[in-house]
Amino acid sequence: MRSTIDAAGRVVIPKALRDAAGIAAGAELEIEVRDGRIEIEPVATPMRVVARRGGAVIRADGEMPALTAETVRAILESTRR
Repeated sequence: MRSTIDAAGRVVIPKALRDAAGIAAGAELEIEVRDGRIEIEPVATPMRVVARRGGAVIRADGEMPALTAETVRAILESTRR
């Protein structure tokens, strides 16, 4: 897909690519130049390990989207292809 840069340096990421990468409006992005390419990726949510009743769990330090059965099904289908 192609896009253009406007006079202010802004680039529109096409909706299909935003959806595929899980990027929504207001998302923080990490932008870097590597080997002559510009790479854009969502900023990861910080996580930490918390001890709990004889075990440990990983807890997000920020808001996470709800995990639905539909989301799990879609992820499973995309990895099976």
